[in-house]
Amino acid sequence: MRYLLTLFTAPLLALEYAHKPADPQPTGWPLTAEETAFIAKPEYERRPGREINQHLPQLWPAVPSAGFFGGDAWLKLHEAHVKTVQANQGPLDILLVGDSITIQWGSSWSKHFPERKAVNIGIGGDKTQNVLWRLDHGGVDGLKPRSIVLMIGNNNMFFTPETGVAAAAQGVKACLANLREKFPEALIVVAKILPCHAPKVRFYEDILLTNAEIEKLNLGAEPKVKVLDLTQDFLNADGTIKKPLFTADNIHLSPEGYAAYAARLKPLLDASLNR
Repeated sequence: MRYLLTLFTAPLLALEYAHKPADPQPTGWPLTAEETAFIAKPEYERRPGREINQHLPQLWPAVPSAGFFGGDAWLKLHEAHVKTVQANQGPLDILLVGDSITIQWGSSWSKHFPERKAVNIGIGGDKTQNVLWRLDHGGVDGLKPRSIVLMIGNNNMFFTPETGVAAAAQGVKACLANLREKFPEALIVVAKILPCHAPKVRFYEDILLTNAEIEKLNLGAEPKVKVLDLTQDFLNADGTIKKPLFTADNIHLSPEGYAAYAARLKPLLDASLNR
């Protein structure tokens, strides 16, 4: 993986990893014993700058970093996705990339997209940096998706008091750039972060601010990138979330929420896949 990721000639989509990952094995699968031992450390011990005793939170979202749930739980989830990818080599309609909102499509995906061959590599709790690491370590190797749906960034909100919202947006941009380098011909739908919780809650407000930063990046200027903003579909006129579209935690989606998501997503995918 080159550290410079270039998207055609669109300068706003050109990305350079701002800090070289400290991983002894920055790319590839299977993992070496050295890399496995490295990512067994808690994630805060592997953040950019830690190896030189510098605190660089503004770089965290856009530099690859394996996730960590304690022990090897996160790695086991990644390994399971790698096995799925290895069993589905070659062409497919849609690659789904993201966190828990992505992996929990479940039966809703089958209901709304029954005719589409898809591979879903969502992992609950993932941040942009975790997706970057997975993409670089066997997470999509050998796939040939015609379309990709990327929704990531919600879990970065836990860290915006340190990183800032602009850095979280840069993490989304980095994931897009990584996917574009790997799949130059695919349509990529970048779904902005869905609202959650309630107005005046920091998490809610930071999502809106991060989405505004994503808008500034003009990611949709590249013809094969579509930016999908679902914010108004999931909010009432007073800014509160539409409760029927969410589960009780006010974060994850109910079947009605996935139906609303699918209604906006389907035309974008159909336009690409039906050509």
